[in-house]
Amino acid sequence: MSTIYIISDHGKLARQNDALVFTTPSGDVRKLFLHQADRIIIAGSVEITGSALRMLMHHQIDTVFLSSNGRFSGKLQFEEGKNVHLRKRQYDSLNNQAFCLEVAKSIAAGKIGNQIAFMQRINRKNDKVNVDHAIAQAQRNLDQMKEAQTIDVVRGHEGMGSRIYFSVFKQNINPDWAVFKGRSMNPPRDNVNAVMSFLYTLLLYRVDAFIEMEGMDPYVGYLHTIEYGKRSLSFDLMEEYRTSICDTLTCALFNLGILNASDFETVDFSRESDDAPLHLTEGDQAEAQSIETSESVKGVLLSKDGARKVAEKFEEKMDSLIFYPPENDRLSYQKIIAHQVRQFRRVLTGEEEAYKAFLIR
Repeated sequence: MSTIYIISDHGKLARQNDALVFTTPSGDVRKLFLHQADRIIIAGSVEITGSALRMLMHHQIDTVFLSSNGRFSGKLQFEEGKNVHLRKRQYDSLNNQAFCLEVAKSIAAGKIGNQIAFMQRINRKNDKVNVDHAIAQAQRNLDQMKEAQTIDVVRGHEGMGSRIYFSVFKQNINPDWAVFKGRSMNPPRDNVNAVMSFLYTLLLYRVDAFIEMEGMDPYVGYLHTIEYGKRSLSFDLMEEYRTSICDTLTCALFNLGILNASDFETVDFSRESDDAPLHLTEGDQAEAQSIETSESVKGVLLSKDGARKVAEKFEEKMDSLIFYPPENDRLSYQKIIAHQVRQFRRVLTGEEEAYKAFLIR
């Protein structure tokens, strides 16, 4: 099964017999067979006919709608999770401070540990670069985080870990025209941030889909604070893959020449604009610079062609194999995420004692 991407600011999605057809104003036609897909991501302003919408609902195709700038607009949801007992366990677990702290620590440790592994990789690959000091700082920060007594302290160490990591991240990107001056949001201020933010969005809703498949409530988080409309558990369980999936892919897209300067565009944004992009999840806010103003500001986004390239390589990355210690085997990232979400459910139900985040080996 696969993910179908429709990235366009124009066009119409309609039903044609047992398939969907996407037609652009220029007359280009793309036929979509739903039996070959388990999800569709629509980015941009696309007209959808009633019969096409009914067909998506009939086949219960996980469909996510993003604005042309990558902001989450909505998704098709067919029914609420039926496992009320599992969800009650989630809600009850929020009253168990020790449980919440240990889950938050494990997630943060996985994220920081994978960032350290990435920095060590920079050291091995590039003789001209020395990031030993950053690695040592990150390791001390990780050790201190493991001794934290409150979730707020854990969050502080998570943010510190990301600041250290992003201070050397650019050392792994070769082209001079690839700009990265630290994580930025609302809007991303350079082309590297534009790619990372789009990939983070794709990853978030992939993790989100597996959480809902397991019958859990994606709004009940631990490391990320609970707020109205925040899919906090999805934010939590994506953290361990940011580096291994999104950040490594970002570097490869630039270093291998898959993306070029024409795949980006500079856009005027304002905080009050409905099209302001969703660039960062809640967990990014501690590590990113932010622009919050009602005045016009410049941001950098992927062009439609650029977004298609990134989406295609994201799917290839999700199918790539990596060693997964719990199974003592090489699995795709897609399967690893499914295993990890399932592991978290078992922790909630008491079948396993503690959640163990995925670590790069």
